Amino acid sequence: MIKILLVDDHAVVRSGLKMLLNTNPEMEVIGEASEGNEGIKKALKLKPNVVVMDLSMPHGKDGLSATGELKKQMPEVNILILTMHDDEEYLFRAVQAGASGCILKSAPHDELMSAIESVANGNAYLHPAATKRLMEEYLGSLKHGSNDTYNLLSDREKEVLTLIAKGYSNKEIAEQLVISVKTVETHKGNLMEKLQMKTRPELVEFAVKKGLLGYGI
Repeated sequence: MIKILLVDDHAVVRSGLKMLLNTNPEMEVIGEASEGNEGIKKALKLKPNVVVMDLSMPHGKDGLSATGELKKQMPEVNILILTMHDDEEYLFRAVQAGASGCILKSAPHDELMSAIESVANGNAYLHPAATKRLMEEYLGSLKHGSNDTYNLLSDREKEVLTLIAKGYSNKEIAEQLVISVKTVETHKGNLMEKLQMKTRPELVEFAVKKGLLGYGI
């Protein structure tokens, strides 16, 4: 029996998932939580095999932070991230935080059950679109040389880097790319981590050297 904890800020979503998963004789939803902190407490108390964790929970601790903290306290737990974001950057961050897999909220019901079974058995699970992008990125890095740190960046990160180099503020970048300021800050943090840089001037210098502004040095 796979014991499951649901962590999602929408009660209707939790209710629907619970009804669905409990139709499988090999699965049982043993608890629910509406945000990350509550999810961590219930996981430590209930000892589920799998935690199905919503990525975006605006009230309380979000899914990524909760995943990282829970894995530190309970390394044996398997966490499946449930998200509406079909974006490789969210996928990478979820895996870095310790998630065993990631599945879209729009996925068919049988795919969700397969994903839960997979992570419960200690395997990783990525939705098909994410697997395709990961393979493309890996093959691209082989083609262009894995030692070029620029190739480690996602397309969105490259866009953010270019706009930073052009002198746009985080708010202006958010408006240009039609994303939130918080998302821009996340991309900027990822840029600095991947490029091993600590300041905006360093990012600008890197972008200029790469010719992202139409000229290099």
